[in-house]
Amino acid sequence: MTRKSKSFIAPAVPIHGVADRGKGVGRTPEGLVLFVEGAVPGDVADVFVQKKKGGFGEGRIEKLLQPSPQRTEPFCQHFSVCGGCKWQHLDYDAQLGHKNQTVLDAFQRIAKVSVQEFLPILGAQETTFYRNKLEFAFSNKRWLLPEEMPATPLTPPPTPPLKGRGDARGSELTLHLTTPLGEGLEEPGIIGFPGLGFHRAGAFDKVVDIHYCHLQAEPSNAIRNAAREIALAQGLEFYDVRRHKGFLRNLMIRLTTTGEVMLLFSFARDEQEAIQTYLGAILERFREQLTTIVYCINPKLNDTVFDLDMIAWYGKGFVEEQLGDLRFKIGPKSFFQTNSVQAKNLYDVVVQFAGLTGAENVYDLYTGTGSIALYVARYCRQVVGIEEIPDAIADAEENRARNSIDNAIFYAGDVKNVLSPEFIERHGKPDLVITDPPRAGMHEKAVRFLLDLAAPRIVYVSCNPATQARDLQLLDEKYEVLKVQPVDMFPHTHHIENVALLRLK
Repeated sequence: MTRKSKSFIAPAVPIHGVADRGKGVGRTPEGLVLFVEGAVPGDVADVFVQKKKGGFGEGRIEKLLQPSPQRTEPFCQHFSVCGGCKWQHLDYDAQLGHKNQTVLDAFQRIAKVSVQEFLPILGAQETTFYRNKLEFAFSNKRWLLPEEMPATPLTPPPTPPLKGRGDARGSELTLHLTTPLGEGLEEPGIIGFPGLGFHRAGAFDKVVDIHYCHLQAEPSNAIRNAAREIALAQGLEFYDVRRHKGFLRNLMIRLTTTGEVMLLFSFARDEQEAIQTYLGAILERFREQLTTIVYCINPKLNDTVFDLDMIAWYGKGFVEEQLGDLRFKIGPKSFFQTNSVQAKNLYDVVVQFAGLTGAENVYDLYTGTGSIALYVARYCRQVVGIEEIPDAIADAEENRARNSIDNAIFYAGDVKNVLSPEFIERHGKPDLVITDPPRAGMHEKAVRFLLDLAAPRIVYVSCNPATQARDLQLLDEKYEVLKVQPVDMFPHTHHIENVALLRLK
């Protein structure tokens, strides 16, 4: 093992597993456990260890000595650079196997509960172009690949440079040049390569300029590339997130299985002439494909748009999605499952696990826009949904009316605060509780209330098996786990959804 400063090369490390966030796991002969970016179980590689703490180290592949049989050729030109789809180099069947194991490990090691039936993971039929929503950032600091690094001599910067590291995948350094590089630069002499794409992991102020993304179907790529091209032609300023200067901030593209397309542009300033000219050029090029164009003005330090006014510049201001025989209105602020096809499969698992006969009173916790609640409404007597975000509840109410569903009731509020003896008295004790909390899982107060409530069955939908397992360990006091069904919503990533059916002991 050769060392250089705090980093070193660990030679010929066999990779035997997958850790959190999809990194490969290996172990040196000395017993040092390594989490290796870009490694696949079965690989043998020299590993560049960037940092070490105790018995663990983190690094990346320096040289691949023996590729794993599970390794496959990535299909995207941006793979390993943009930070998304980190498992493109892993065979999809192998991905499913590792995700299945992730859920199993969470139940065995964290929950420590027995599962009567562990169903095999439900894979996605489409592993590319499956997302209905993507968000891109405009930035005046594009992530530069080695071949893009300028040959212009560097001069000492007027201010201390950003901390960073250059490697074979790109550069994190902000470079200061002796000559300007062209129009659109706010300060002569500083690189301002504009880009439109995804933020580079570990470099919040830079984006990877995305030319073709395999996550969303056309016209997504054509629209994004045109949005960049038109902005450059009109001399518009791409945003500088460090200095909070610039004009163009973000672009969100939503597509639906019904063929509708929504664009949401975020501008830093309310400059109407520039906005009208820019959006007009977008519409002229894509009028036949676009359903609606919405924009907002965001002068804040963060990119969130949930507290901003939405202006429907063209069209109806929303799109519509179909799940089964239900039709959902999706606005620019709406939360909706980003994989529409697999969302239906997920909801079908919920219905199957619920085993409803039409007579049940159902509570749907963390209901979001009410998609699960409305999906199960036809199978039960009544469904009561609770969600913290008022805008989401407004969407749920509208979708309830649009689908002529009269046995669903929705409440805005934090689940741990809304659930109370008075609430139960008003709406009746549930025969079934469906819960689909955020990644952090349920608040312990909510879990304790469910234990006191003692509903006969619980269907727990989770996007984080670790926090789900933590909650099930608490619920084990009164509940047994009958079934578990993992569902892959996001191919080529480490993310996994899981559905568990619990029965009162």
